[in-house]
Amino acid sequence: MIAHPKKFFSGLGLMAGFIVVLILIFSPILQGRNCLEYLDSLYNSISKGSANYIPDLRQELDGLTDVAVDVTLTMANKLQAGQTALLFEKSGVTASVVEGKITVYGSIGKILANCLDDAERMYLNKGQAVNDKYGYSEKAVLFNWWNAFKALDNGLKNQKRFKEAKIVALVKKKAVETAYNYYTIEPQQISDRYGIILLSLVFYVVYTIWYGFAIMFMFEGWGMKLEH
Repeated sequence: MIAHPKKFFSGLGLMAGFIVVLILIFSPILQGRNCLEYLDSLYNSISKGSANYIPDLRQELDGLTDVAVDVTLTMANKLQAGQTALLFEKSGVTASVVEGKITVYGSIGKILANCLDDAERMYLNKGQAVNDKYGYSEKAVLFNWWNAFKALDNGLKNQKRFKEAKIVALVKKKAVETAYNYYTIEPQQISDRYGIILLSLVFYVVYTIWYGFAIMFMFEGWGMKLEH
């Protein structure tokens, strides 16, 4: 039995409005996308605008052109080994493939510089240039760079070459992963979209409070209340 009808129906009205807005949020009303997809795309674009670490990473390569590596990398299969060997060959070093393994010999500076070139093209959404360079999917190129650098990092650590391993790991994380994750996303600056960002944050707070008051009024209308 409803103890306080006015309060209960006020809460019920708030809940009904909350559900209507929730349906609108999940409806494709913004250029064929729902509100969550639109905001997710917006925030990804804004975060990409401040996630280009490649210029700083290039400075880390100073003095590495004449530093050679000689390491054997184990890939997942023959196909990946063959595709990955192309990455090293385009870097100007030697890459010999036997089954699913690649023996790499040459300048680590040249390897890292070539990887950064590919990552930068992908970050700038110029994936076709990477595709044309190697003759296969640009995303597969970055995926192979990631796996190659993971194996190279381990190989260098086994040789106790921790300085070189650290730089390889940095490039893998801050260049290869970033370029792969942000590929095809157009970067934006937060200053250009502060209005919609502020509105979305205010709406999130208000919408959360809205739901809380709806539940509170309905329970109080039933005669339920918290006791200390």
